[in-house]
Amino acid sequence: MRIPCPFCGPRDTTEFSYLGDASLVLRPAPDTADAPTRFHEYLHERDNPAGPHRELWYHGAGCHNWLVVERDTRTHRIIAASMAQAETLP
Repeated sequence: MRIPCPFCGPRDTTEFSYLGDASLVLRPAPDTADAPTRFHEYLHERDNPAGPHRELWYHGAGCHNWLVVERDTRTHRIIAASMAQAETLP
């Protein structure tokens, strides 16, 4: 699979590190009474979509930028890639 880095051009995925879902998933506060339940849900009970999915990837072996990559999880086809904005990161 090749990721089209907006800065460096198409690169192999071995140059990148996968962070996860690019939608804003907020980490629960650890000091609440239901923290263990909320952390379990945060870590283990997320959606696992079949089809287009927005993901965060870090180009560590290249420009050192964070990218939002839209990828079809059924075929691994890259639909789009763009530079991530600060508000995108969880």
